[in-house]
Amino acid sequence: MSIFKEQIDEEYVTVSEVKDLLADVEAERAADVDREMRYELARAIEHANTFAVLGAEESRELVEDLLELDQVDAEAAFKVADLLPQDRDELRSVFAHGRYSLDGDELDEILNVVAKYA
Repeated sequence: MSIFKEQIDEEYVTVSEVKDLLADVEAERAADVDREMRYELARAIEHANTFAVLGAEESRELVEDLLELDQVDAEAAFKVADLLPQDRDELRSVFAHGRYSLDGDELDEILNVVAKYA
């Protein structure tokens, strides 16, 4: 059960972008001494700080480069940008949910784009 009545909008963001957004929230909460940071927010900040490898702008550029490839949809592009897979096996796990499988050349093409940023 959700506490929200309706979903107004949906947008994919990378972990690096989330890290920047949560840093703003953390700074806002720190400025108000009477306001405590909830456990869930503290864990989300910790997670984003741990797993964000690239900067927000760099991760967005990677997503845009990946979206230029025919075989990569938006969901997969953001997952690849977050995970930064280093080999075919790691990359295959991102595309495991898909209806089709990528051949070796397509996987290598994606890995070459990721290698520019990682």
